[in-house]
Parts: sequence; structure tokens; C-alpha cells
Amino acid sequence: MKARLALYALSFGCAVSVSAQLHAIDTAKSKLTVHVYKAGLLSRLGHDHEIAAPIAHGTVDVTGRRVELELKTAAMRVLDPGISAKERAQIQSTMLGPAVLNSSKYPEIMFRSTQVQFRDPGTWSVQGELTMHGETHIVPVQVREMGGHYVGSSQFKQTEFGIQPVKVAGGMVRVKDEVRIDFDIYLMQ
Repeated sequence: MKARLALYALSFGCAVSVSAQLHAIDTAKSKLTVHVYKAGLLSRLGHDHEIAAPIAHGTVDVTGRRVELELKTAAMRVLDPGISAKERAQIQSTMLGPAVLNSSKYPEIMFRSTQVQFRDPGTWSVQGELTMHGETHIVPVQVREMGGHYVGSSQFKQTEFGIQPVKVAGGMVRVKDEVRIDFDIYLMQ
């Protein structure tokens, strides 16, 4: 009986220790930025886009090497420094509208890691399921630990998620298919 109680206490202690590695993402300090670039013969007339994509909530399981996070598409904001407020509002409307993110039909973007591989000390290659615009696909993510927070990036094509890059002037000015995501993730202590 004592051995069973000791085993129970040990297994309970291990469960508490493992679950203590689950940390909420500090959404106030964390930052996720989407970079969308221009292309086309007359691309000089277009704009590269910088979009703030606040993390609504998420968790990092350090021991289990898992990451989950969620974004609300309606909370995403076009930053695009150097253009007028009117142009920024028009780009914002197009981005959230049915031609691109369709935020009324697809209000969330989710990421769930499926595989984490250590590369160098403090550096990981992560594979994960990105669900966006009603589609789920595996995307690669590069992550580096920097003084208690995690920075990194990912690249993928919009067309993989059923989004056709915006074109104007018969495609003479268009958005590149590939987008880049940069992030800086802080964990709650």
C-alpha cells in the first residue's frame, strides 16, 4: 500500500512538473507581422504591405515541444508607412474582404505545431498546420530563442490556401504569391 501511495505521489508530481511547462503566450508583448510584396511590370506603382496580426491567444508547451496560436482576421491591420490614410483604408478593406481573407466567413487563423527539430542551441525547425481561409496546410517555421523570447519567420504561398493574389491593371501591378511572416513571441511567466 505504501509503495502504491509513493508511486501515486511520484506520478502526480511528474504530471504537475510536465504541465508546469505549458505557458500562455503574452499577447500584449508578442508581435506577428505579415509581409506581402509587390510584383509585375509596373510594380513601382504598387506598394509592399506590412500587416500587424495580433495574436488573440496561444500556448507553448516547452516540454512537449508544441505551439498553438490563434489570430482573429478582423484584428489584422495594414500598417504600410508612407501611404495616405485613405489608401491604407482601401488596402485594409480589400485584405479583409471576400477577395482575400474573407474575414466574415473565416474569422480565425490557427497554427498548431506538428513537429519540432532542434538544429543548433536555441534554434529549431518547426513544422505545423496552418489553417487559414478554410484550408489547412503544413508550413515550415524557423525559430530562435533570444533572451527569453522566441523570434522567427515562415513563408508560404497564398494560393495554397485558396487566396488569389490581388492584381490591378491587368496584372501589371500585382501582389506576389509568397508572403513572409515574422514573429517575436513572449511567454507569460
